[in-house]
Amino acid sequence: MSWKEIYEQWTNDDALDDHLKTQLDELKEKQEALEDAFYAPLEFGTAGMRGILGPGINRMNIYTVRQATEGLARFMIKQGFDVARRGVAIAYDSRHLSQEFAMEAAKTLAYNNIPSYVFESLRPTPELSFAVRYLKTFTGIMITASHNPPEYNGYKVYGEDGGQMPPVDADMVTTLIREVDNPLTVPVMAEKAAKEQGLITMIGEDIDQAYLSELQAVTIDQDVIDQMDDQLKLIFTPLHGTGKMLGEKALRQAGFKEFIVEPEQAVADPDFSTVKSPNPEESSAFEYSMRLGQKENADLLIATDPDADRLGAAVRMPNGDYKVLSGNQIGALLIRYILEARKKTNALPENAVILKSIVSSELATTIAQSYDVPMVNVLTGFKFIAEKIKEFEAEHSHSFIFGFEESYGFLVQPFVRDKDAIQALVLLAEVAAAYKKQGKTLYDALQEIFAEYGYYAEKTISLTMSGQEGSAKITSLMKSFREQTPTEFAGTKVVQTEDFKQLIRKNASGATEKLSTPPSDVLKYTLEDDSWLAIRPSGTEPKIKFYIGVKADSDERAQQKIELLQAAINEITGN
Repeated sequence: MSWKEIYEQWTNDDALDDHLKTQLDELKEKQEALEDAFYAPLEFGTAGMRGILGPGINRMNIYTVRQATEGLARFMIKQGFDVARRGVAIAYDSRHLSQEFAMEAAKTLAYNNIPSYVFESLRPTPELSFAVRYLKTFTGIMITASHNPPEYNGYKVYGEDGGQMPPVDADMVTTLIREVDNPLTVPVMAEKAAKEQGLITMIGEDIDQAYLSELQAVTIDQDVIDQMDDQLKLIFTPLHGTGKMLGEKALRQAGFKEFIVEPEQAVADPDFSTVKSPNPEESSAFEYSMRLGQKENADLLIATDPDADRLGAAVRMPNGDYKVLSGNQIGALLIRYILEARKKTNALPENAVILKSIVSSELATTIAQSYDVPMVNVLTGFKFIAEKIKEFEAEHSHSFIFGFEESYGFLVQPFVRDKDAIQALVLLAEVAAAYKKQGKTLYDALQEIFAEYGYYAEKTISLTMSGQEGSAKITSLMKSFREQTPTEFAGTKVVQTEDFKQLIRKNASGATEKLSTPPSDVLKYTLEDDSWLAIRPSGTEPKIKFYIGVKADSDERAQQKIELLQAAINEITGN
């Protein structure tokens, strides 16, 4: 069917949701907007789906949620009755329609005789991951668009290990979703009937307590916290999302007393009205907490994104201002502390291992190697870290002690199998307490790391290319890089090219070897001065991302290298 035929199908459906019907009426004279809403189904990738709220098959609405859930239900039924009866855990964040989407998913599952366990109110993504493992459900659904703007929502699917569904299973679910021709016709069971038949069970505090019990293992040195519990001053902002309740409880449980939750951003707000973007990667997200931090003379500011899987931080500098750290810098601080603290107490396993993504800083690798701990690189996406943890457990080969991505995702203890900002909140507060005991700030700690290991710097350039035209441009850019392999960037020679789609590593002499990762549309170039660049289309947003990493003998020289490589990328992309 053409997009116009699908549009007519929606407009002529008498049972169409009234709110969506009103929105369609408002769009009827806007041909370009209508085409974008109906030209293709909302993409369901390995991270689920994410899109703008509104009517249409390329939008997030109750019908596309039902369609996705119908595909998931068919996948579970194909695995057998015992699998289907294990059910699905469902959680949701503070976004527009999140609670409604969670219940629509549960009602769709109920119609297929699959039980679901739905959180009674909003909860973080890491708690959903934990709930899948704790309840031993076969899958989990998280309704969230992470740190996207307020007009977005999303739908993430988790496997039985609590990690995001692996690519093979996700591809099968995608195929089954596409077999559902018309999302308007997906049947659901009435909520009341589903609850009466035990097909929808509401959950909450029991899971919270079980999660918090496991969280105690995140603390490494309780004595440090006990000694500094009323001296470390911390400002915590959940950025209008899910992190407030568990974050407060986690800090109190660990023993911290002098922390303040930023009051205006503590309120769950789907419009994220106090920030331009609810993204802890951006300095603007810290405006309110910086103001409060100055007033309270706080040592550390911490922010979690709306579904509390990502954590950002700002540290006090010598002049009293606050500096927002990058995800790589937070990762370096946490890794150095974990390794040093465990080494001092002889609690560092001989087979310890740390995991990171291929686009994260090599500073982390250098630190780990200085403690004789291997660093294993995986593809971008925390599901790949979860898969490695599962592999290590099955083989009894390594003890996982930390995993991170440059995009502000951290995992300390594997009772969760996705990035967990609540765990990172507790540990980063402990790290700050340990350094304050020495009369130092986390800014001081970072400078010590640079002085010892070298001045590493990274930058991510994210280019948004929306709609059909944008998608075509992203495809064209990746094709051109593959067809005309760069030999240099900013005058520095490329010594190694890695194509994670074709699974080939090639050095400057022409010698090649096979990569062992799953295939992924990523290109990475290593330069002769140990700088590197990577190019990757986003799996969840209409963006192409360029990652830059450099090392130098000073911060000034590192920043100069970043600027040169960024200029080279801008020239290639025309920005």
